[in-house]
Amino acid sequence: MVLQAKDALGRVPRLNEDLLDIKTNYIDRGDMFWTALDDNDRVTGCGGYSRIEGTNEAFLHRLYVKASEKRKGIGSALLETIEAGMRESGITTARVHLGDPPEQWLESYSFYPKHGYTEYAPRYMMKKL
Repeated sequence: MVLQAKDALGRVPRLNEDLLDIKTNYIDRGDMFWTALDDNDRVTGCGGYSRIEGTNEAFLHRLYVKASEKRKGIGSALLETIEAGMRESGITTARVHLGDPPEQWLESYSFYPKHGYTEYAPRYMMKKL
């Protein structure tokens, strides 16, 4: 699903190393990761977060929705779930890196502001939870 999402964005599809072992890279560290499933238990979206050590902040990671499933509210639902998980864990600020170069991540530049995120540095946004 992630490879299809990247391909739809015109990016070279390759799987990020952290996705090869979600338990070790997220769960075992005290972070979280979620998947969205369709009625046939196929993954249609994913996303998670990693705490920023020594703070009450975290970075959002790997918020993807399968290209054929976009514009159905899956990304918004995943983001709301991730933010709720952050709040439950005592995280007060969510941050996200939008990728480089910006023209490959145009959807992110419109998606996050719709959900209350503001840019604090080039290609970075944040939201107080």
